[in-house]
Amino acid sequence: MSPRWARSRGTGGEEVGAEDAGGTGAGDRFHTGRSAGRGFRVARRDAGGAGSGGGDRLRAGRPATLRPRRLLARHPLARFLLRRTATAVLLALGVTLVTFILTNLVPGDPAAANLGQRAIGDPAIVAQFRHHYGLDKPLPVQYVTYLGNLLHGDLGESQQSHQPVLTDLSTAVPATLELAGAAIVVSLIVGVAFGVVAALRRDRLTDQLLRVVSLLGVSVPTFWLALLAFYVFFYRLGWAPGSGRLDPGMTAPPHVTGLYTVDAALAGQWPVFWSAVGHLALPALVLTAYTVGLLTRSAVLEVLNQDYVRAARAKGLPARTVLFQYVLRAALVPVITVAGLAFGALLSGTVLVESIFAWPGLGAYAYRSATTLDLPAVMGVGLVVGLVYLTVNLAVDVLYGVIDPRVRVQ
Repeated sequence: MSPRWARSRGTGGEEVGAEDAGGTGAGDRFHTGRSAGRGFRVARRDAGGAGSGGGDRLRAGRPATLRPRRLLARHPLARFLLRRTATAVLLALGVTLVTFILTNLVPGDPAAANLGQRAIGDPAIVAQFRHHYGLDKPLPVQYVTYLGNLLHGDLGESQQSHQPVLTDLSTAVPATLELAGAAIVVSLIVGVAFGVVAALRRDRLTDQLLRVVSLLGVSVPTFWLALLAFYVFFYRLGWAPGSGRLDPGMTAPPHVTGLYTVDAALAGQWPVFWSAVGHLALPALVLTAYTVGLLTRSAVLEVLNQDYVRAARAKGLPARTVLFQYVLRAALVPVITVAGLAFGALLSGTVLVESIFAWPGLGAYAYRSATTLDLPAVMGVGLVVGLVYLTVNLAVDVLYGVIDPRVRVQ
């Protein structure tokens, strides 16, 4: 039998304890109360019944199962994610509305842009075109119809390719993701390395040279740099392959992710993999030159002047420990912010680079859709870009709390 004990304080302030035996079972219960007539606070533990569980329970304690509201209160990150998800849904709805309004405010006639001068002279053909794409209905009706189709995963039919917009985007978006992803990864590696070197060798020759490189990357127009790189490395030197994603006559790897480098590696098609890497390298480096200029030395330099970094150095910690465990971790917060914004900008701003290198991505698809007033395709591109920005912002906010212990989601 398990013991039962009581604890109180005597008149002299000493703690008095007593225990006795009683009861059976595996679980213990705690009771608190006051002894009769003396005002002593008593704590007693007695054994639970035979059917009780194996763990201790507090009679006035928390129930075994938490309600969803109490669970969210204990996990502020989950509450934050739910709130941001609901906000993202509302913002996505706003993106569809703004894109729809701006697309229809553009001067021009989609029928004239897609049918041509000969067909536009036939009223029957024009009427059939407008009826097929729903352009003969009022704008509010068109928007409600678009939202209804969107809930079923239907982005409409492209007026230019005569295919579902979702089918066109399933080919264009992975190509741009591969290009922008490679550019942002190289930018982070090179930019953080440049920032550390420039901050550690502040106001020296190395710092001055890296300042010039960063300034040139931000100042030089991306399309001019793309033309220059294509002319020098492909036409003059022959170091880089031609335009497109693969060499002529080479078949694309089996579709898994839409990223040729990843799909070729998964399929074990290494000639296709190296061809995809070769075609990816030059346009990705052009975009990297611009993004590296945004990841300057200022973030690392600001952290180097903090008091806790000086304290770590005063303790005699090795320079490598101070750099990687103190400086870089704190400097990653502004770097992630800039990288998130740069990644969104790369997805929506690679039009000229993709056109120069004949890269069949989202930028080239958006350019063709805008020039032909392909309204469903333009709205599909706007929706994809908006969702990418919302996703990147959410990921950046979550990474704040992971990297920086001072940042907590409330």
